Amino acid sequence: MNHDHPDEHGGHQPPAAAQAPPSSHQAHGHGGVHHAGMEAEFRQRFYVTAVLTIPVLLLSPMIQEWLGFSLTFPGQMLVLWGLASIIAIWGAWPFYRGAAQALPTGTFDMNVLVSVAVASGYLFSTAATFFFAAPEFYWEISTLVVFLLFGHWMEMRSLRGATGALRELIKLIPPSANRIVDDRTETVPTEQLHKGDLLLVRPGDQVPIDGEVIDGESEVNESLLTGESRPVPKEPGDTVIGGSLNGSGAFRMRVTATGKETAVAQIVTLIEEAQASKTRTQRLADVAAQYLTIIALVVGIGAFVVWMFFTQAGLVFALLRMVTVLIVACPHALGLAIPTVVIISSTLGAHAGILIRNNEATETAVRLNSIIFDKTGTLTKGEFGVTDVIPFGTITEQQLLQLTAALEANSEHSIAQGIVRSARERNLPVSTTGDFRAVPGRGAQATVNGQTIAAGNRVLMEQFGIDVSEAAHQADTLTSQGKTLVYVARGSDFAGLIALADVIRPESYTVVRDLKALGIEVAMLTGDHTNVAAYVAGELGLDTYFAEVQPGQKADKVKALQAEGKRVGMVGDGINDAPALVQADIGIAIGAGTQVAIESADIVLVRDDPRDVVSLIRLSRATLNKMKQNLVWATGYNVIAIPVAAGVLAGYGIVLRPEWAALLMAASSIIVVINALLLRRTRIAPIPPAVAAVTARTDEGHDMPHDHRKAA
Repeated sequence: MNHDHPDEHGGHQPPAAAQAPPSSHQAHGHGGVHHAGMEAEFRQRFYVTAVLTIPVLLLSPMIQEWLGFSLTFPGQMLVLWGLASIIAIWGAWPFYRGAAQALPTGTFDMNVLVSVAVASGYLFSTAATFFFAAPEFYWEISTLVVFLLFGHWMEMRSLRGATGALRELIKLIPPSANRIVDDRTETVPTEQLHKGDLLLVRPGDQVPIDGEVIDGESEVNESLLTGESRPVPKEPGDTVIGGSLNGSGAFRMRVTATGKETAVAQIVTLIEEAQASKTRTQRLADVAAQYLTIIALVVGIGAFVVWMFFTQAGLVFALLRMVTVLIVACPHALGLAIPTVVIISSTLGAHAGILIRNNEATETAVRLNSIIFDKTGTLTKGEFGVTDVIPFGTITEQQLLQLTAALEANSEHSIAQGIVRSARERNLPVSTTGDFRAVPGRGAQATVNGQTIAAGNRVLMEQFGIDVSEAAHQADTLTSQGKTLVYVARGSDFAGLIALADVIRPESYTVVRDLKALGIEVAMLTGDHTNVAAYVAGELGLDTYFAEVQPGQKADKVKALQAEGKRVGMVGDGINDAPALVQADIGIAIGAGTQVAIESADIVLVRDDPRDVVSLIRLSRATLNKMKQNLVWATGYNVIAIPVAAGVLAGYGIVLRPEWAALLMAASSIIVVINALLLRRTRIAPIPPAVAAVTARTDEGHDMPHDHRKAA
């Protein structure tokens, strides 16, 4: 996938396509004209032709006969012909233009059918007016064009709604910014910003461009990127995204990305590339539309020949049958069936922080039956947390954790920081210490509230002559669960054990449960020890896991599952897990944040939330269902409509007129678009973390994994 080179200067320059969101109508033959312009054109031509059609109806002899009135004057037929000519030539011009673009490429699309139908009806009526006596059908052709224009106008309105979210995303970038130069602030256009510029963001302002907070604090709404409306605290060193909304604080920031490097520009590019890519279903629909056009031409001409030469129906009826078949069989709905769903699906996913790089991935995701998660930072928090506090002697659990946290507050070690963090999460005050002394490789010692506290491994306890034998059973149990132990002594007495582990994220329980409910096996990859992996797998109820896997072996583990005939999705960070992401049937990069242009992944999850994997599967399945529904409707409609239009029910008095065929054709296309729009009702948002934590703990029956695997 090719990406444009970054624009170092323009701060407000999304890709060219982003400036006019992807809206080509090539799937059904309107070239690259954008929906907004096409909507205006169809609307204008509809209004003019609708007004002109009124006198055409009043001047038509057949209409006068039906309504029982007579309106005649010299030159009546010339006036009728003139009005109908404007409608048939100027009104139908978009269809002629589309046909002229399609035919040189060997493409037979709906424009070809409409052009043949309107032109043949108009030319026959013109000949009947000037050269031979025969009924003309100007009013049929006029109403046909009016209905066609109205249908396309409505369709363009629907499609504009489908792509509107992308345009709104682009509009989030404010047109100007407050740049700080020599201690003064000046307002400059956003596109004139450069990397390194210093900006002031006031309360309530939109962040003008991507950057880093230099000083000041605030809370920023980043829902444009993450889908989360909850404000995110920002302080010096934090990244801010252009287009996000600042809260009540003010801060200064330094520009770190401009132009195509910004998060919004990259998201727009990804969405456009996804919407331009074709799924297998889309390619099938394109082929079907080509065949349908050929079938319509053959059936239309065949209907004309049969009614003209093998019945007594006459030339006019035969020609009307041909025109009706060509109109009703228009492959417009078939051409819209998939692209409309794709546009809405990719935009819906983007709003939820799910960026689909290629729409092939959407169909492949539906067929996944196994998903592998990288453990650290995905299923777990990637940081130590206290899981067990076991006091011995007279000390309480709270006192044990509080004293140990006071000691460990002097250390930068990850285990020490995990203990301190857990104490603060429990609102325990952390006292100051004296005489702190680190014992390299073993632990530390200090005076806390006049008491000598030592904390570390078993060797440290032996060094200080502390007997820990009474904790042997608990220690063995905790160690078998893959937990890290900290022994604590107070004075010369053993005070207790504190166990830590890479804490399982509360939402991971929900993820595993939901994926299993969707019929997907869940596996885990980790470089951690087997007992650690076994504990996490058992807690979450995983189907299998791979432990002690080196980074270069991750792709091999994906291959192992694929060799069993499984369709595998891999969830990782997009950098360390790149080979495994590429090897998997679907590579899913999680927690990308603003770095959404990850080449190794098929799908990028902006948020660091594994529940978005479930959302992805739900969205993919809902998308494919909508595709199937639209294809069934589009093909089923033609199977019924074409024979009726050809006149197979004429013997029963059922005859479909061209203008009604045009209305049916327009209605079928609009139904396809509306059905695609219903995809917006799909619930893909994850359950709030608090709910996930509660539901996780109410589900105690976790099955142990049936396939424990360790790297060779």
